[in-house]
Amino acid sequence: MTRLDPPSPANSPGAGRHDAGGTVAGGEHGDHPAATASAGSQSGDHKWWTLLAVCLGTFMLLLDVTIVNVALPDIQRVLGSSFSDLQWVVDAYALSLAALLLTSGSLADMFGRRLLYLIGLTVFTLASLLCGFAQDTLMLQLSRALQGVGGAVMFAVSLALLAQAFHGKDRGIAFAVWGAVTGLAVAVGPLLGGVLTSELSWRWIFFVNLPIGVAAVAITAARVSESRERHARRPDWIGFAVFTLALAALVYGLIESNESSFADAKVIATLALAAALLAAFVVVESRTSTPMFDLALFRLPTFSGGAVAAFGLSASIFSLLLYLVLYVQDVLGYSPLESGLRLLVISGGILLTSTAAGRLSSHVPVRWLIAPGLFLVGAGLLLMRGLSASSDWTHLIAGMIVSGAGVGLVNPPLASTAVGVVEPRRAGMASGINSTFRQVGIATGIALLGTLFSDQVKQAVRSAVAGIPGLSAHSSQLATAVKSGAGRQVLSQVPAQQRGAVEHLSRQAFTTGMNTILLVAAIIALTAGVIALFTIRSKDFRSGGDAAPG
Repeated sequence: MTRLDPPSPANSPGAGRHDAGGTVAGGEHGDHPAATASAGSQSGDHKWWTLLAVCLGTFMLLLDVTIVNVALPDIQRVLGSSFSDLQWVVDAYALSLAALLLTSGSLADMFGRRLLYLIGLTVFTLASLLCGFAQDTLMLQLSRALQGVGGAVMFAVSLALLAQAFHGKDRGIAFAVWGAVTGLAVAVGPLLGGVLTSELSWRWIFFVNLPIGVAAVAITAARVSESRERHARRPDWIGFAVFTLALAALVYGLIESNESSFADAKVIATLALAAALLAAFVVVESRTSTPMFDLALFRLPTFSGGAVAAFGLSASIFSLLLYLVLYVQDVLGYSPLESGLRLLVISGGILLTSTAAGRLSSHVPVRWLIAPGLFLVGAGLLLMRGLSASSDWTHLIAGMIVSGAGVGLVNPPLASTAVGVVEPRRAGMASGINSTFRQVGIATGIALLGTLFSDQVKQAVRSAVAGIPGLSAHSSQLATAVKSGAGRQVLSQVPAQQRGAVEHLSRQAFTTGMNTILLVAAIIALTAGVIALFTIRSKDFRSGGDAAPG
């Protein structure tokens, strides 16, 4: 569903610093090569086995993120999920990943990266099994949250394992292979999800992880060497707890407002609690000696601009994918496989510009890639607007291509923006914070857009049924069905002479909601682009950074 965009290869959470000789020197003691202890040699065949293990885990992680896309409507029908339930299926994963990403890197430095990677693989694989066997929505949501725990550990540690194993030109080859695998997983996810859901069952989008996970665990246990930091930074458990509770309260309040309104007492109380906890988190992080978020990083305009860009990208185009899938499948009536094929249009747009952006990032100031990229995302979302009851999916094609092209421009230079403005010893945390902002953007974006979408659909349905005799008393029930993408399913319960009118108003109400959130998502992307344009500055990059002068 979401896109997990990787941090800079040499600067993932837990990756530490990489000096000229290839030694990993992470944590706050990154200036001392002796800070890293390795339990075995990384020469010869071992490093290539390490690459295979990391690529298998990364492929499984990113495949599962994108493969869920086209299966959500089938999950909804089989488990009887509500619209809010679907939001939590996605957000449960994003929340646990966002909350644990930085803490996982610290734990890996302390107890061993190979050990933590094994734990992450095992947790993710077992959670995938639980997802596949889920008998109700709650079990699926909890299993998805557990997947996020495993995913956070894998994501935080995988690139550090590669950095430890490879030196010299082999490191460039390893990261190129890893990058190709991430692109492949993101590209084939929607299509593979459509094939598995259409030909077998939505459960197989999770079962497909089992052989991959087992193979990755076996290779990691047998062939990957251990490494850890002798002076590793201890996890910030208080900051972790406060941040997790604040984020959970914020997303819960936004999703709960779908069912009631922002004026509801429970929603107000929850959002107030989230605000208080976020304020407390800032206080905690400013006073601890080993903060989870080094707030001093946000004094750097370029770092802050990169964080805003990461949040804006996720809260706009990637958060909107849930609603695009519901529209294509439940309103237009396409199968999961047909929907997956149509979503490949976005992947095509990404591929169109991502390679060029990667090459340009060393010659062009990165703000002239990131800001225009976000502007393209916003423009593409605006092009998708204008949907009506008679629209087909072809109305979306131009906007999908333009938005995908924007994503392709933003992603390659964005990670280097996070790490290029800090000294090497803080690069891991900087990259981790940027990745956390991506996941927070997904979680809050889906919740916020869902609230606005629900409100617009309810208003449109109530206005439309007022003119249809016998249906005005059922406006709330019909509005609930339409916003969940189940408008077609209620047609069988409507008198034959009214079905045409009800189908038309259902499509009209859904597209009204879509047009609203497309506008809001576009505003988010365009605003992030303006902020990136004025805050990301080439002069902030450290010597040898990833920004071109200018």
